Amino acid sequence: MNFDDMRQRVATGEGFIAALDQSGGSTPKALKGYGIEDGAWSSEEEMFDLIHQMRQRIIESPCFGNGKVIGAILFEKTMDGQSGGKSVPARLAERGVVPFLKVDKGLEEEKDGVQLMKPMPDLETLCTRARALGVFGTKMRSVIKTANLAGIEAIVAQQFEEGRRILGTGLTPILEPEYDITAADRAEGEKLLLASILRHLDALPDGEQVMLKLSIPAEAGLYAPLIGHAKVLRVVALSGGFSTDEACEKLAQNKGMIASFSRGLLQDLRHQQSDEDFDGTLGAAIDQIHAASVA
Repeated sequence: MNFDDMRQRVATGEGFIAALDQSGGSTPKALKGYGIEDGAWSSEEEMFDLIHQMRQRIIESPCFGNGKVIGAILFEKTMDGQSGGKSVPARLAERGVVPFLKVDKGLEEEKDGVQLMKPMPDLETLCTRARALGVFGTKMRSVIKTANLAGIEAIVAQQFEEGRRILGTGLTPILEPEYDITAADRAEGEKLLLASILRHLDALPDGEQVMLKLSIPAEAGLYAPLIGHAKVLRVVALSGGFSTDEACEKLAQNKGMIASFSRGLLQDLRHQQSDEDFDGTLGAAIDQIHAASVA
């Protein structure tokens, strides 16, 4: 796939985007969920080797290239690695899966009910290198904890500001202002979030498009104005701590929103499984998430 093919695949593909971008502090948790305990590695390098082996197993599974996974979000070390004898982005493209890269450097301390992203001074350099490797877009996450208008405005402004830097390198940014699904005021806060996103979309130059990765809204259908917006390539949903069943049930109630799940995709995979069991378990999760995404 060339860049135009990737854009078309993302815009119209009937499927979902797999989130394979656990990094830093989230890697031990991901490995534990995969059945590998903390004492199984003695260095950070060995830890990342283990998570890369898991990701290779997923990427090379027959069901991962069956057309239902239209994209995959990668951690930087995964982007720089190999799978199937090729660079990971090249191997994904070969399998019909559009590669994205997680670019954020983690979260600041909470202020005004949100956690902004830490500074990214080398963002343009990273994006330029990613594009040379065949990456189509990026993803960056910040978190909303409560319906604080000032905090929500700040988090959306930052996402769009960094998104414009990414657009300048030729990549398509996925903006992810995640709303904590445990927040008691989520329904109210998501309406504030929607209004702020729409204002910032209107300020984008004509012809530019971003993607949005959002928590499945408390009010089904809330994000319909974003799904149909001319400056939005695609709206995807994070599972946000919901189980696969819960996330898929809620996602199916939001027409036009597709999945970009991590936990919802990986929760039943174990390194001890035979290849047959592993592929069967992954295939069942892919089928379930795909069905919810095209409902």
